[in-house]
Amino acid sequence: MNDLISKKCVPCEGGVSAMNLSEIHKYQKKVDGWDVKPNDKKIYCLEKNFKFNNFLDSQNFVNKVGEISENEGHHPDIVFGWGYAKIIITTHAIEGLSENDFILAAKIDKIP
Repeated sequence: MNDLISKKCVPCEGGVSAMNLSEIHKYQKKVDGWDVKPNDKKIYCLEKNFKFNNFLDSQNFVNKVGEISENEGHHPDIVFGWGYAKIIITTHAIEGLSENDFILAAKIDKIP
């Protein structure tokens, strides 16, 4: 079992450093298929694309992501439409990745 699933996101309001690339790669091995990419501001994010059979399946998935995000108090950027959803996760307060991002990614991956 992935140890990230059993953890809870901890509120982050800054004052801590974002993960360095070594830490990011260590945690990336714990989540399935998430890419690490810099956004337009050169801030590292986790990103994953999901495919579905129709719009309703995409919407249902996004609603479940929303529920998990609210429970964790950590909210991703979501883009979705007919047959797809793209989830982008970062910790805005520290302008980079934290353990919270990987916890959320692991929990999203458990959505059936």
